[in-house]
Parts: sequence; structure tokens; C-alpha cells
Amino acid sequence: MSRYFTEDHEWIEVDGQTGTVGISDYAQGQLGDIVFVEAPDSGRSLGKGDEAAVVESVKAASDVYAPVSGTVTEGNPALAEEPSLVNSDPEGEGWFFKLTLSDPSELEALMDETAYAAFVAKL
Repeated sequence: MSRYFTEDHEWIEVDGQTGTVGISDYAQGQLGDIVFVEAPDSGRSLGKGDEAAVVESVKAASDVYAPVSGTVTEGNPALAEEPSLVNSDPEGEGWFFKLTLSDPSELEALMDETAYAAFVAKL
């Protein structure tokens, strides 16, 4: 599996044609305590950069964007009951949604973990 990051701090982990999307540890740290997550519905078609989900913290509400184009296959049901999973495990159990990639070549425009770490270090 390969993991990629956007400049908006979303990550996508790709396994074949399926991508799992969430926000980075840096992003959850900036947001603070997460109190609500609205994941996209299954079957929703997303273009790269489209608003896909909403995350609310005690500090602010923020949109989560689709890092690539695709069709949502599922939202993370655990986040409805326990949105704090985004804080405790943002790049694991705190994922937001899964999608089937419609254009895998879009991944080439994203950063790998090393490039993302360098990007965050400059912020």
C-alpha cells in the first residue's frame, strides 16, 4: 500500500483501486479536540479537490477535500459514535471515507510521506 498527502493535509492510502482518506496528524493537532465528523455517503462521486467531508472541533469547522477523483464506497461508521478517533489515531482508525479511484494518475501530483514531512516542517 502507498500513502500520499495533499497540501490541505488530507492523506490517502491506496490499495489497488481503493483509497482510504483521512486527515494528517498535523491537521488534527491544528484543529484540536474533534467533536463531530460528517463523512460522505456511499455512491457519491467526487472530483479531485471537491469538498468531501466536514470535521468540527472545539476550535473550528473545516472541510475535508477529496485528494483524487472517485466514487465513495463507505464512510467510517465509527466516527459518528466516536469522532475523537480522529485525534487519537488520525492516520489509522480515524479515517473518514473510502473510495474507488477513477483516475489513479492523479496520485502523481500528491506528496509522499517524506515530501509531506518536509512540507509540514516549513509551516
